[in-house]
Formats: sequence, structure tokens, C-alpha cells
Amino acid sequence: MATTKTAQRGRGTGKAVAKERRVQSQIDTKDKQKQQGKASKSVAGKSASKKQPGQTSPRPKPRPPLPEQHLSKPGKEAKLQPRPQFEAPAYRGSGKLEDMVAIITGGDSGIGRAVAVLFAREGADVAVVYLSEGDDARETQRHVEKEGRRCLLIRGDVKDPAFCGKAVDRTLDEFGRLDVLVNNAAFQEHADALEDISEEHFDLTMRTNIYGYFHMTKAALPHLHEGSAIINTGSETGLFGNAHLLDYSATKGAIHAFTMSLASNLVSRGIRVNAVAPGPVWTPLNPADRSASQVARFGEQNPWGRPAQPEELSPAYVFLAAPSCSSYVSGAILPVMGGPTG
Repeated sequence: MATTKTAQRGRGTGKAVAKERRVQSQIDTKDKQKQQGKASKSVAGKSASKKQPGQTSPRPKPRPPLPEQHLSKPGKEAKLQPRPQFEAPAYRGSGKLEDMVAIITGGDSGIGRAVAVLFAREGADVAVVYLSEGDDARETQRHVEKEGRRCLLIRGDVKDPAFCGKAVDRTLDEFGRLDVLVNNAAFQEHADALEDISEEHFDLTMRTNIYGYFHMTKAALPHLHEGSAIINTGSETGLFGNAHLLDYSATKGAIHAFTMSLASNLVSRGIRVNAVAPGPVWTPLNPADRSASQVARFGEQNPWGRPAQPEELSPAYVFLAAPSCSSYVSGAILPVMGGPTG
């Protein structure tokens, strides 16, 4: 019976992945058509000549030009070069989340993985919800367990409200409680013009990025309590827009509004609701979106001249999750963008 249920979950997420790749393929085809006849431009020469700010982080961060690469959706972190930095070796835990339990959607890679590791370092057990990348999820699990905490892997599609309910139930069965929900799963696929966005493309973005947050929050809310926290991953695109991410930016703006509204709704129950709004971050999301040549330049327009690494985002999530740090913070959209970018 367990094998049958696993196979059914695999088929369900397989359909979701197939839809993501179908939308990706449609946009890739349009990009190739638009590039025909255009002269190629050197990326390396332009980027190398740009003066960059000095490093102030504990270890060097990769900066453009990055290796040209284009990943199939949803994107495997194991294939990304250079590998994203998520371990935050300079971060020292101090029990801020001792014996708490968190669910993190999209926790198999990118920001979600970095958050899972630091939550564990602060004493929390973690349930990682992921769509299909089992190898990435198991690597996240290994790093959480390396921190001395338990990690439950839950494969499924957050667009499905029934799955979201089951994910919460499995977390409660495994750990006996729920204290923090991190809504982080996302779909992103660029388009140069509104006319290039199909109904399927638009629907997929909306259902993953905003419906998924709604479904997970609704499933988790009856089990949260005074002192609990909900943390949503927003984006600078939700604040400033993006000419080539029309649908994605719309969902991120909706997430910010959802965050502030839900914070007002839940303040009487003592549940804090906040969002982190990242700038460009080196995760599988963008190399599974942009062309290889565009990926090589990813983040170069940021004030720091590079994308953030996931480990530079994760402490913000710890801050918003820990009652000792943010007991009076709710309804905030915390920008982690490398500076003013609007």
C-alpha cells in the first residue's frame, strides 16, 4: 500500500513538472526565434571591466560572469555551477528555535534549503515540502540531520489543497506540533511581452505562487498557536515590478498584500505573519528560467554587482521565526536586496 501511495504521489508531481517544462519550452522557443539574426555579444569582457564593491562577507561570493547554463524545470541544485552557498559557516546558533517545528515549502534547494539548515542550527525540527527533486531534498535532509535535528521529507504539489492538508498532518504525526510555516515554493518563467504568456503559463504561476501559499496557510493555521510565525517569500519584483516577469511580479505583489492582511487578521491570536523580499539570489529558479547567456550576467545590475547567496537570506528567516527576535514584528516586508534597487 505504501508503495502504491508513493507511486501515486510521483505521478501527481510528475504531471506538475511536465506542465512546468511545457511552459518553459514554449518560452525557450520564442526566445530562440527572437534571437535569430542578432549578433552575439561578449559577456565576459563587459562584466570583467566593471568595478565591483569590496567583499565584506565571511567568504568570497561568486559574481558575474557566471558559467553559462540553462536547467530544466524545476531545476536541480546539484547541477548548478557554482554550487549555491547555503551552509552559513560563520553563523552560530544559540537555541532561538529550540524544539520548535517548521514546515518549509520548496525546502529542497535554494533559499528553502538554507533556511532549513539554519532553523536546525537554532534547534528546530524541519519538514521539507518539495515537488520532485528527491536528490536535492535528501541533501537538505543530510545537512539538517548534521545539525543534530530531524528532517521529514514530503513530496507533493502545493497547488493541490488536499496535499497541503496531508503535508501538515504528516508533520504533526512525525513531530507532534507545528510552530512555523515558511511558504517558499515558487514557479518563475520570463516572457518578453504579455502576448507571450499563455493561459497555462499564467495559471501555473498564480496557482503555485499565491494559491500554494493560501492552501498551505489554511492547512497549517488550525495547528499554529500564540507565538507561532508564518513567513512568506516575496520578492523585489513585488515591490518594483519587472518588465519580463509580469505574472511572477503580480504574484509576489499579491504575496506582500496577503502577508500584511493576514498579519492584521491574526494579531488577536498572537500569530506573527511577515515576508522576506529578496533581490537576485543564486538558486536553481533563475537558471531554470533565463537563457544561458543571461544567466551568466545574473545579478550584475545589483548594487553589489552580484546575486546573493542563499546563506545571506536565511538569517532573515531566523529573525522572523524566533519570538526572542521578532515578537513585536508582524506585517513586515523585510527587504534583503543588496541595497536600494527601485
